[in-house]
Amino acid sequence: SVSENFVFKSMRAKTGIGSVSDICSRYLMSHFFQYQLRYSISGQVCGLCGDFDGDARNDFTTQGNLEVGSAIEFGNSWKVDSNCPNVEENVDPCVAAPNRHPWAKLMCSIITGETFKACHHKVPPNVYYENCVRDSCACDSGGDCECYCSAVAAYAQACNEAGVCVAWRTPEICPVFCEYYNNHGECKWHYSPCHTPCYKTCLNPQGICANPLPNLEGKP
Repeated sequence: SVSENFVFKSMRAKTGIGSVSDICSRYLMSHFFQYQLRYSISGQVCGLCGDFDGDARNDFTTQGNLEVGSAIEFGNSWKVDSNCPNVEENVDPCVAAPNRHPWAKLMCSIITGETFKACHHKVPPNVYYENCVRDSCACDSGGDCECYCSAVAAYAQACNEAGVCVAWRTPEICPVFCEYYNNHGECKWHYSPCHTPCYKTCLNPQGICANPLPNLEGKP
């Protein structure tokens, strides 16, 4: 499993993974994990992320290897701690918090609007917009901006991997505050919305990576 500290197991190997390089995990900013698998292990994993066999219809496979149609039943089957109560109902967060719905739709419209227009033909935005609205409605007890920013960042990363770099953060929308005081020419390190993850470091002085990754948002 990814971590026993999590409530759920996210992924595990059915028959064994040949190399640690078969699975690549990425931690983006402060809130977003992404896992990238090699095609060589297609169908050899299971868990909340599916089985990576190219068929999304069988992704809802429980820990007991049963295909189910309910997201709740599927999610409950992958609990790490059996003492945790099962989720009984899948509540629409925007129905539960209707006062947040107009705000969520307005803010998440950045995904379907002009900011990401260049990406729309590469990565259809509607699913990301809907996820953004739901996530933004759900964060009603603090951290609301972080949930919203995480959802937009997920679409920005998908665009990045499709070859479209979008500099979407501003001082008003999910800012990286330190960068606005980090003038070019004064410091070597700068925030970049789409920086290559392979560059020279103390551990990699040649800047050569055996398993290159898509460009990533962050500070090179």
